[in-house]
Amino acid sequence: MSELTDLQAQVAQNTAVEQSAIVLIQGIADRIEAARTDPAALQALTNELRSMDDALAAAVAANTPAAPAP
Repeated sequence: MSELTDLQAQVAQNTAVEQSAIVLIQGIADRIEAARTDPAALQALTNELRSMDDALAAAVAANTPAAPAP
């Protein structure tokens, strides 16, 4: 039963992460639309997105297991 409980917990965590990503992506689109006539706001959003991109890439790299040796 422990394996089933562990699997259920992992599925719940993955679902929460996926939902967070959806909200983030929708929010980005809304913010781009709202800022499109304001060059300063667009630049601030660009800077913020680059910062998030770097943080996400670092998190993925840090949490990706190494490939098993052949």
